[in-house]
Amino acid sequence: MSYYIDRKTGKKVKEKVAGNQFIVWTYNTSVGKGLLELIVKRKFFSSLYGKLQDSSHSKKKIGDFVRDFNIHMGEAEREDILEYTSFNDFFTRRLKSESRKIDRSENALISPADGKILAYENIHVDKIIQVKGFFYKLKDLFNDKNEAELYEGGTCIVVRLAPNDYHRFHFVDDGIPRDVKRIKGDYYSVNPIALREVISLYCRNKRHITMFDSKNFGQVAFVDVGATCVGSIIQTFNEYKEVKKGDEKGYFKFGGSTVIMFLQKGMVNMDLDIVGNSKDGIETSVFMGEKIGEK
Repeated sequence: MSYYIDRKTGKKVKEKVAGNQFIVWTYNTSVGKGLLELIVKRKFFSSLYGKLQDSSHSKKKIGDFVRDFNIHMGEAEREDILEYTSFNDFFTRRLKSESRKIDRSENALISPADGKILAYENIHVDKIIQVKGFFYKLKDLFNDKNEAELYEGGTCIVVRLAPNDYHRFHFVDDGIPRDVKRIKGDYYSVNPIALREVISLYCRNKRHITMFDSKNFGQVAFVDVGATCVGSIIQTFNEYKEVKKGDEKGYFKFGGSTVIMFLQKGMVNMDLDIVGNSKDGIETSVFMGEKIGEK
């Protein structure tokens, strides 16, 4: 059972999770764990599931999903669910520009995506918090010890996207993104239940890493993490071409996923409510473009 803090109200809310029973069974029972290691974490399982979500037959699921998770279709460029050709076409939907207010202040660090956020300041690169009580090494996430050391004493920001969230992610500042390093890996769920069961989960999953030379926050590392049933991580930006704050970086096809950002020491002060909730081991809901820290 997962809870988060609704940032608008400050209240603790129980999260409604797509496929919750399957996740609990898979990660908390001996039979489920066996199936997880044998099949569920494998690429072929998520690839097959992703292909099913690309089929025209899958669009029959859209109506129930919109109703069950109270998806606000008025925010989408295509409001009518009958316009979508598949579930993935719906899942990766674009929003109207006015649906997300982007804080344009140069001093404001914004969230790259809709989701639930955790943030940790003054990090130790050999002991990054995965969830409360679980840790991993940044060199293992990056597959690069030298790059990892650049973020000693810096800030780690984790935005977890549940299946019912808007699944496109964006740049948090003006700047120039470098090339994408694609690292193969497993496809464990990124649900908090899985994060409490699988050691160094983020370092084991498929991920894309982009170093971003930002105008106001120095060198930012983006780590886009795949997960169970994520058909693909799609990058839509052009490498080494200047981008503006709020420009689209990419999107995840079906499944819950995570965007992790690392900022160097002294570049940002995270908002106190997010830091406080993170210290208590609880996530905070955020929207893409919303201020989460300050230069």
